[in-house]
Amino acid sequence: MESSPLPLWRMTRARYDQLVDVGIFGPVDRVELLDGLLIAREPQGERHTIVLALVRAAIERAFGRRYWVREEKPVALDDLSAPEPDLVVVRGQPRDYLGRGHPSHPLLTVEVAVTSLALDRIRKGALYARAGIEDYWVVHLRAGVLEVYREPICTPDGEWRYNSVRLLRRGAVVTPLAAPRARIRVAALLP
Repeated sequence: MESSPLPLWRMTRARYDQLVDVGIFGPVDRVELLDGLLIAREPQGERHTIVLALVRAAIERAFGRRYWVREEKPVALDDLSAPEPDLVVVRGQPRDYLGRGHPSHPLLTVEVAVTSLALDRIRKGALYARAGIEDYWVVHLRAGVLEVYREPICTPDGEWRYNSVRLLRRGAVVTPLAAPRARIRVAALLP
C-alpha cells in the first residue's frame, strides 16, 4: 500500500509573529519559521556555544560600532520566513529598529553547524539566496572549515542557490563583503 504525503499547513510570518506576541511560543520552544513551516532548531551544545562566541567577537571587530551583530534573533526574510540564524550583521543599532520590526536585509548571515549542516546548506541556503543575502557563511564544525556562499542565483528550474561556494580551512583569511577592509582568520572562528 502506497502512502500519500502528509498535508502541510503553512502559516505566514505575520501569523507567526502574532503567535509569538501572545505567548504561544516562548524561549523554550526552539522553533523558527522557514518557508511557512515551523522547524525545530538545533540544540546548542558546548562547542556550538563556544564557536558562536568566537564568531561574534571576530565579526564585531570586523564591522565596528556602526553595525548591530544579532545573535539567534528572527530575520524577516519574506512573508513566509522568519529564520533565526546563529548570527547576522545589520546596519545601525538596536534602537534603529524600534517599531520597524525585525531586520530584513542582513549584510552577513552566519550559521554554526554541528548536526544541522544539511538544513543550513540546502533549506536555509535557498531561503537566504532567494532573499538576496549576498554573504552567507556556514561554520562547519565537524570538518573544521568555513563555507562561504556568495552570488545568489535562481536556476532555470526556479530553485534558488548560491553560485559561488568556497571552503576555507583554518589557515585561510576571509573578508566580509560589507566590510572590505576587514580580514578575519578562519582559525579565529574555530575551536
